[in-house]
Amino acid sequence: MKSISGNKLLIKCLREEKVDVLFGYPGACTIGISDELYKQDFTRVVLPRQEIALVHEADAYAKATGKVGVCLVTSGPGATNLVTGLATANYDSVPLVCFSGQVERHLIGNDAFQEVDIVGITRNITKYGVTVRNREDLGRILKEAFYIARTGRPGPVLIDLPKDVMASQGSADYPSEVNIRGYKPNTQVHIGQLKKAIQMLERAKKPLFLAGGGVIIANAQEEFLKLVEKTRVPVVTTIMGRGAIPTDHDLFVGNLGMHGSYAANMAVNDCDLLFSIGTRFNDRITGKLHSFAPHAQIVHIDIDTSAISRNVKVDVPIVADAKIAINKMLEYVVSCEEPEWIDTIAERKKDFPIVTRSKDGLCAKDIIDAINNSFNEPIVVADVGQNQMFTAQFLEMKGQTRLLMSGGLGTMGYGLPGAIGAKIGCPHREVIAVCGDGGIQMNIQELATAVLEGLPIIVCIFNNSSLGMVRQWQKLFYGKRYSMTGLKTNSNGNKAIAEGNGYIPDFVALAKAYNAKGIRVDSKDKVTEAFMAAKENTDSPTIIEFILDPEELVTPMIEPGGTLKDMILEV
Repeated sequence: MKSISGNKLLIKCLREEKVDVLFGYPGACTIGISDELYKQDFTRVVLPRQEIALVHEADAYAKATGKVGVCLVTSGPGATNLVTGLATANYDSVPLVCFSGQVERHLIGNDAFQEVDIVGITRNITKYGVTVRNREDLGRILKEAFYIARTGRPGPVLIDLPKDVMASQGSADYPSEVNIRGYKPNTQVHIGQLKKAIQMLERAKKPLFLAGGGVIIANAQEEFLKLVEKTRVPVVTTIMGRGAIPTDHDLFVGNLGMHGSYAANMAVNDCDLLFSIGTRFNDRITGKLHSFAPHAQIVHIDIDTSAISRNVKVDVPIVADAKIAINKMLEYVVSCEEPEWIDTIAERKKDFPIVTRSKDGLCAKDIIDAINNSFNEPIVVADVGQNQMFTAQFLEMKGQTRLLMSGGLGTMGYGLPGAIGAKIGCPHREVIAVCGDGGIQMNIQELATAVLEGLPIIVCIFNNSSLGMVRQWQKLFYGKRYSMTGLKTNSNGNKAIAEGNGYIPDFVALAKAYNAKGIRVDSKDKVTEAFMAAKENTDSPTIIEFILDPEELVTPMIEPGGTLKDMILEV
């Protein structure tokens, strides 16, 4: 029987699993893997500039393509740099397989150079993690890793690879099937429970669908739209579920939660049946739990059993993949239209639209509106903070438009590497990153990756000279004590430390230093022109720095500790 090294078997695994892109950063414990990657021509190897960014790139690649994202890092600090990205992917149910190098087995536990227990460190933020102790188990473990990552509720898997195991000779066989005792993801839907939920839907006078990220993950947007149009039931979404239904649809109410629309939050507050699909009911959408949907019976469809009734007690639990459940519902549902309820919601949408503070200068909505008008079905990757909330409020979701972000963990620095991963996965799509001036600097080094990979992504920097979301809380709830949020000041808080506009770095000059294109926009009339120039630059990334007023706030906003009714509509 043919014998090959563990390193060669890993390359065979990549081919068998059809891994066309691997995001990797080398080191001493993975140099043998790097050598085998050099010899193959199936998997494209992308070298980012930092492991923290690397895993975000794999994350967005997976979201954009529907494939498993794959990354490779070395032991020690290479592995520990995965932690934030693994937690990000775990919260957002992203299928990743992450390979970490490890010291030789006889050194494990002896405080060897660049040795850490990465499986132990990440146990609570991965779907599965294991150190390969025996060469004969390698093929099975690799096969299981991809299966676990993509099935059930998707998530990140960590496979720790000791250097001596990977150098050892062993079987060249790569399994064709997986049979994991105790792991049997549910692929069916309980018809009795589903019919009970449908009967409740038909009896309700104020029914409401709540669509979460699970609808997007299941690629069930088309089926969900059919369900909505057949039942004529209004829809609210979480920000991760935005795009489950076109935002210009007459039955789309808006985003729910802390920065959701008045109409959406009041619809949840007043409904008598909340039919939720693919959401965890986290605190950002519920407000105070005892006041969430106080008049409603709740149906909850989710693929993850542990998510049901964990935060909000539900009346009808249904464990199922969103797409399977929706398709089965389509066989039984009839119109549940309640014209008076629909009219009430429509009036609220009209009377309480989401607006930004009126002023003559450039505001965030101007930028998002220009994206809506200038691009046809783009992939938009938001960072975290005010820029993210503005994007979630105003980005129009039509056709194949996608909005990617770090939702559950709220990881600053996701935007730029996320755009890189999305563009690599979908090279023929227009990809736009929307970042704050704080978040962009957390992974600004990835401009080099984008330039060298020839990725004409467009990076919008919302520069309000501050860490805007924290500053917003300080303004509204902490007496305007702006501690640690000014990005143009030193530790004294009031001394500018730069020439010109007082901001470090000069983003336009920095773009030039990276061989990218840089544009600065400080007025409304230049926004569309900047996007047109960016679209013409097809050889490299374009950075567009938008100068915004730090006093512009994201509204509506639920007061801390408040209910969905405790909304600040304007300031």
